[in-house]
Amino acid sequence: MKTLDSTRLAAFVAVAREGGFSKAARTLGRTQSSISEGVSQLEDELGHRLFVRDARSTRLTPEGRVLLEHAERILDEMQLARTRLESAGSQPQGELTVGTTDTLACYLLPPVFAALRREHPGVQLRLENRPSPSIAVEVAERRLPVGVISLPLPSELKAGGRPVAERLRIEPLVKLEEVVICPPGHPLARRKTVSALQLVEHPLLLLDRSTGTRALLDRAFDALGKTPEVVMETRSVDVLKRLVELGFGVSVVPSMAVAREGRARSLAVVPLQRLGPDRSVGLITHATGQLPPAARAFAQLARQLIR
Repeated sequence: MKTLDSTRLAAFVAVAREGGFSKAARTLGRTQSSISEGVSQLEDELGHRLFVRDARSTRLTPEGRVLLEHAERILDEMQLARTRLESAGSQPQGELTVGTTDTLACYLLPPVFAALRREHPGVQLRLENRPSPSIAVEVAERRLPVGVISLPLPSELKAGGRPVAERLRIEPLVKLEEVVICPPGHPLARRKTVSALQLVEHPLLLLDRSTGTRALLDRAFDALGKTPEVVMETRSVDVLKRLVELGFGVSVVPSMAVAREGRARSLAVVPLQRLGPDRSVGLITHATGQLPPAARAFAQLARQLIR
């Protein structure tokens, strides 16, 4: 039997993960024809059809599902070997892309970024700012080496057909708390805490539905059988803070984002009563635990400075 070609295996895995040849081509930065050719050659080598193709979908055959399980492991081991070779005796240098959210990049991670620049000037830092579930999938599929995200992740979240948590190493670093913000003269500003039931009585400015904070609130409102008046939604905490200061409504944001406004009393910051499981900020890497030198240096600094 011929040795399986890693490029063809990578094409096969990408098609299986993305559910189509065109999406796989975009993910790998290749042409669709080269992806199709690679999969066809792999099918010829193995003597099995790997996908059922029709006008609407591309699905794995039973043989394809068997191969996918092994192919992912093979590619993971190959990547692990490359990473260990790159790490052997080398100093952190080159480009490092860290996945995180806008809020964490702005309010939690700057001391880590500064320390990385100071201690490892040969590393060029790049940020990929997306919602936490998207970052988790990218780290699980090795498109990013490391991420700092809000936890817990949605239990239904998958990467490559498997629960994403199975493909990640997840390290909680610090507790994440949401608070209610409103103008200092607002009725809620006089309360010691605010419940979801009290919150729903006011016009709300909320983070959008891609965020963990919004998911937490939506579940609480659903449990109450209440539909809040959401007058604005956005992914930007800074936009929410400014609009609340101008009296457009009330919002819920991570407490780290309003420490300065709370001290200056430009906003009233009131604890939100617990709505569900404890939340935290976590460091995520691939389950293998092997990182390039620059990513390993970043992870070590994040553990030291955030904890």
